[in-house]
Amino acid sequence: MELTEDQLKTAECELKRHLPRSQQVYGFLVLRNRGKANPVKVCVDKWPNFSVIICKPDFEKVPLMCIEEHPYNEAVLEEAIKTPSVIDWEQYFCLGTSLSHMAKVKAVASEKNVPFSQLAVCHMMILQDVTKLPSVDSSGLSLNSLDESHLGLINQTWKFGKNQWSTGMIRNMIVNFPSCCVLDADGKPVSWILTYASCAVGMLHTLPEHRRKGYAKVLISSVAKKLYAEGYPVFCFIEEGNLASYQLFKSMGFTEDPSHRETWWEFNHLNTSTVS
Repeated sequence: MELTEDQLKTAECELKRHLPRSQQVYGFLVLRNRGKANPVKVCVDKWPNFSVIICKPDFEKVPLMCIEEHPYNEAVLEEAIKTPSVIDWEQYFCLGTSLSHMAKVKAVASEKNVPFSQLAVCHMMILQDVTKLPSVDSSGLSLNSLDESHLGLINQTWKFGKNQWSTGMIRNMIVNFPSCCVLDADGKPVSWILTYASCAVGMLHTLPEHRRKGYAKVLISSVAKKLYAEGYPVFCFIEEGNLASYQLFKSMGFTEDPSHRETWWEFNHLNTSTVS
């Protein structure tokens, strides 16, 4: 069933009880309930004692959905994701969820002969106390929010960019959510960070010729304080193997549950083949 406006507020409170495992869907609802995000459909297996909750943004703009389940029950998850009104297995979509849920999702995809491939497996890192951010020196830097004129630059440098959906996704992030960048003498961004529709901070990037100047720490601190001041959770996803980013966010006071991983997979992509 799809949740109403009042039920979305109740669901947010319920998901808060299951943090940090419910962090990604919780972040979606925090922004959604405050009118800061594009409308998303939020579906549950039952109400009010739901076990599965699925966020579905407008697929014509960004075909990305998120699934969380509390407590884990394979039968309930399978029934939910097999429901045609919940997931259209004939179209392209990207799914973000706990790594522990993917065995069942892949089994259903294989049963339906749907090709799929893994995009990323990530540490989920959370800043529990913004007052513990280390002091950073931003004197002499020109800091500002990103605007739509920077869209092409962000899209070209993002690892998962340069496709028909990334442009709309990044534009939505720039227009609706907190961002911060360091500008050079010509007013062009040389380092930046954005906020996803799940409220996670990300797409942190510094142009190669401007690295090792402490820009990343300044940007993380700036956007974290802004999110915290507006009552939003402060967290990020770091790909496994990206030790430099992991150590950077750890040095900024972010921590993780070492037993938990979030993962992103794409389905029905024309250039992928089924993987096990």
